[in-house]
Parts: sequence; structure tokens; C-alpha cells
Amino acid sequence: MKKSESEAAEYFSKDFEWEELRSEVESNPSLRHHFQSFSHSSTQSPESDVQAWKQFHTRHSSGKFFKVPFLLFTPLPFTSLTPPPSFHFQERRYLLKEFPQLLSSSHPNSIPQKLLEVGCGNGSTILPILRANKDIVVYACDCSDETLAKAKEIINENSNAVDSFNIRFHPFCCDFSTTGFPNWLACNPCRDNFLQKQSYYFSDVKDDKGMHLRDSCSSEEIDCCIGGVDFITLIFTLSAVPLERMPRSIEECFTVLKPGGMVLFRDYGLYDMTMLRFEPDKRVGFREYMRSDGTRSYFFCLNTVRSLFLGAGFIELELDYCCVKSVNRRKGKSMQRVWVHAKFQKPVLS
Repeated sequence: MKKSESEAAEYFSKDFEWEELRSEVESNPSLRHHFQSFSHSSTQSPESDVQAWKQFHTRHSSGKFFKVPFLLFTPLPFTSLTPPPSFHFQERRYLLKEFPQLLSSSHPNSIPQKLLEVGCGNGSTILPILRANKDIVVYACDCSDETLAKAKEIINENSNAVDSFNIRFHPFCCDFSTTGFPNWLACNPCRDNFLQKQSYYFSDVKDDKGMHLRDSCSSEEIDCCIGGVDFITLIFTLSAVPLERMPRSIEECFTVLKPGGMVLFRDYGLYDMTMLRFEPDKRVGFREYMRSDGTRSYFFCLNTVRSLFLGAGFIELELDYCCVKSVNRRKGKSMQRVWVHAKFQKPVLS
């Protein structure tokens, strides 16, 4: 694929219609197992989820798994697969085209904007953002200490004398689907204050919102929190979380966002090529699959994404399928990739 063709295909596009793909897939008898009813989802402890991804990373530490063209590469979920130092990973520069909000300057009062990257992996999302926006501060979490160390190394290697990225890059270890985010992102008094306002404006919302508030802090500690973030990026992250833990994960994102803040979302879409490759015995739930190594993947339809985010209190700004047709010229195969592109905003309370 020529460079110009590759760059064009990486961006949010419609190379084909999703409804046409749906009709084709659902009329194919060999793919019928994907649509059969499923009465239960497998139970796997959070520790097992994390360990499965860490083992996956260890097995692929040689870097061979990563040496495939970017458009043929299965995006990495939050549990982090990090290439060795000698591998030049592919930066996700296309995200700056799809989410131009990340290029905006600081607030009018010169306060730097804050971004939370959930599932930062090796830093492929963070690095182009730090390069493009010199006024943004990035907080990045992952469930693997080893991967965070690698991401920090890569960010440091790409810094320069004029702009030291490390000053604006703050990694921390966290599995947001189980323990939630740490209090310093938006401390408990900040959360309690927002919840009180929210209960006034949204009478149909449960009092606790599933926020799972943790470790109360005193009034003297309020200044130590960063007061919430302006943006959260969920880039091929939520699909690695078991379906039953997704609602809490989105609620956690809602909690640490400032009012008016946005979640920028991209993940696997229903009938993506990788979904159709799963055999029947790999199904562990409806549209949910587990690989032989214990790692899992969920494939989203628009209604599921909408339900998760609106259920947590978000406002929908953008939501659509990104349908990209890529060609492996060496093998002569055409591949239909489907991702979900979305932007959701936390309401601004007056």
C-alpha cells in the first residue's frame, strides 16, 4: 500500500457500508456460531485477566508479533503489549485527525489541559499528542508496571532540549475496571460535591452512581488532587475488559472528568475481521471472545456503546462505525476492518 493510500485509510472513513457487511456476514452459514444465543459469560478473576496479558507480552518480547504493517495490526488493549527497545513502534498519529480536540491550546486562563490516557501501553497514542500539543499534560495508566516503565523510556527517548516530554507525562499503575482510578485524579470531596449537584439535576440517577468512592481525604488534602481531567482517551481499551465490568469502568471515567470534559473513544466494532476469525469454542459471551492464552476481546455495536455511556450520565456528541478496507498486497487479500468511533461529554452543571 502506498504511503498516501495508507494514511488515507488510517483516518476515520467509510470505505464500505456497515449495513452491507452485516447482511453479508449474517447470511453466511459458516459464521452462524457468532449469532447463536449464549446463556452465560465465563467468570475470570481480574488477577487472571492481568496475568494473561502480561504473559502474552512476555511471549512476544522478541518483537516479531509487532513487525506487521500498521493497518494489518490488531490494536493493543489496556493490558499493554510492549515491543523491545529495538522496535520502532507505530505512533497513532491518525487520532489527531479524528480527535482534533487534542490539538487545542490551554484554557483561556493559561491552565494546561489535562488528558488521561487509559491503557497507555507503550505510548503509541501519547507520543504524537505530546508532540502536537505543547500545552497538554498527560496522565497515563496501565495495569502493568513493566509496560509503564517502557512507555516512560520511549517518551524520554523522544524528548528534546526544547520540550522535555517527561515533564508533561505522568504514568501510574491502575486497573480502572476493578479498583477504579486513584483519588488524586479527583479526590473524594470533589466527587461528593459533584454527586450532590448531580442528584439535584438528574433525579432519575441512583445516588451512588456506582462510583465506588474510596479512602476519604480531609479538607486539607483537597489541594493535592488535580481536580479532574479535560479529556480521557479510551483507545482499544474497553474491549479487553469483561462485559460485566464495563459499566463501572465508564462510571469511573465519568467521575474523574471535569464537567464539560470529553471521552474520546475508539475500539473494535461488530463484524470486524478479527471477530469473524474466532472459532465457536472461543466464545465466552454475546460478542465476547477469549483467546487460548486467556486474553479476551469484545466487539461493540453502536447501541451497546451508547447504552454504556448514556447510562453513566454522558451526552453523546459523535458515534459511528469506522469502516476501513485494507489490502495485503503480498497475500492478495482484502480485509474489512470495523471500529467504533465516538465522543461523549460530561454535562456542564450551572
